[in-house]
Formats: sequence, C-alpha cells, structure tokens
Amino acid sequence: MSDDILNGRGGFASPPCYAAEVAPEYVDPLAVDPQQARDVARWRKAERSRLRAARLALSVAERQKIGEALAGHLQQVLNERFGGARGMVFSAYWPIKGEPDLRPVMAALHEAGVTVALPLVETRAAPLIFRRWTPETRLVRGDWNIPVPPPDAPVLTPAIALAPLVGWTADGYRLGYGGGYFDRTLAKLTPKPFVIGIGFEAAQLATIYPQPHDIPLDLILTENGLRNG
Repeated sequence: MSDDILNGRGGFASPPCYAAEVAPEYVDPLAVDPQQARDVARWRKAERSRLRAARLALSVAERQKIGEALAGHLQQVLNERFGGARGMVFSAYWPIKGEPDLRPVMAALHEAGVTVALPLVETRAAPLIFRRWTPETRLVRGDWNIPVPPPDAPVLTPAIALAPLVGWTADGYRLGYGGGYFDRTLAKLTPKPFVIGIGFEAAQLATIYPQPHDIPLDLILTENGLRNG
C-alpha cells in the first residue's frame, strides 16, 4: 500500500469499526433467544451484501454528487445545532467501498477550529479509541492494514461522531458492517457522543430487527437531508 493511499491522495480506506471482515459471525450474547439472534445475523449479512453491491453499482459521478449533497447537509446541522462545532471534538471516518467521501468536510472543520479525530482498534473485541487527525497527519497501517493516526497522536473523546451506514431505518437504527465495534463503543462512552449516521437514501430499510446491543443514532443524514430527529 502506497503512502499516497495511506494519506488520502489515492484509494480509500476506512476505520476498522466499519470493516466488513471484522467478526462477520458476530452474535450478541445478550440476546434473549440465540436462534432468533442468529436468524437476524444471517438476514443482516444478506442485506449488507445487497446494499453494498447497489452502492458500488453507482457511477463515480453519482457518488460524488451524493457526497457533495451530504457535505452540505452535515455542515448545516453542525452550524444550526452546534455553532459549527468550533472547539469541539468531532469524530469522522475514512471512506471505503463507495461510502460518501466527507474528507473535504474534515479539512474544512479543522481549519475552522474543530478538533477532528478518527476511530481505531487498539484492542480487538473492545471499544474503539479515537486519535486526533489533521490534514498533516501521516497515517500508519493499523489492524487489517487500515490507515489510522499514529500511536503518538492524542487520544480524544468525541462530542460528535459520524457513523457511515450500510443501511438505516426511520427510527434511527444503523445497519453497519457487522463487527460490533461501534455499538460496544457507544455503550461505553460517557458522556455518549451525539451520533450522526451518514448514508444513501436508497439504503433505507423498514427495520433491522433491533437486538439488545443495537443503539439508535441521534440523527441520520442522506443526500436528501435530515431523515429523522
């Protein structure tokens, strides 16, 4: 993997909490009915495959247009609800596999005085940590060769966090990549950050069959704007 890719000047990479390869067989141990939890896990796996294929079938121009629309909606939310988030810690994500690319927003927020962080796995099967990112940060290879801020980057606690969505529901639930990292992290963080899901309008689902570990998001944004909250 080249340094250009690691640092955002080539292909895409994503924080490991959203990596499809992480624990695809994950079943919540707190579920009341283990068989029901397994049935839901199988259904979610199939939906992930379907929705990711549909996303990747979009042209580069279509994805770029969606990303630009989402960037505008996100900036509006931050301005209206958080005063632009100046002086706050904002956790973003590094795009992969057709996800909306909001890296220009990350750079703009940094210039506006927002502290930007990226999530990463420090210990497997444990909550994520968040390390500071700036446009000058030289990313390094983390677990699964995913670019992350280096070990000497400060560890932060986000006040606002983005969550890329494979699928989403009108009541605020997120279909992610199945590793369980994001839910573990939200369950631990105190105070819990304000979480904004970022997804495609076409990825709406009637339900994800919420399980005990699923934590609804505070807001969901698509290219059409605010979809709940």
